[in-house]
Amino acid sequence: MEAAPTASAVGCAEIVSRLPSDVVGLAERETDAQGTGAWGEPAQVLLRCGVPDPGPSAQCITERDVDWTIDDSDAAVVVATSDGRDPVVEVVLDAGLTGGREILAALAPAVSSVPATRRCS
Repeated sequence: MEAAPTASAVGCAEIVSRLPSDVVGLAERETDAQGTGAWGEPAQVLLRCGVPDPGPSAQCITERDVDWTIDDSDAAVVVATSDGRDPVVEVVLDAGLTGGREILAALAPAVSSVPATRRCS
């Protein structure tokens, strides 16, 4: 996994330090890139902190007070990107994985360690 452009941001260190060891029954895996997390064997959930802000999206959901924009245009993966927070977090889920909203809810406490600057509409 490759680090995101601003993975060295202080907020990313805060988020990564709070990532859960388990996400809906998937164990955390070791990653070698700054500002990242992964769960499952093989990895089914990938997280990168410090990605560029994709901007507003019509597909926005809220889980545990964290807004996420959803991109399901790729048949293989679903990409959820935190909205209204800096740094921006991207979560890539295998498309066949069930419990996507529960996964985002499990990651929300870590992501919410950086304050929201806006809400998705």
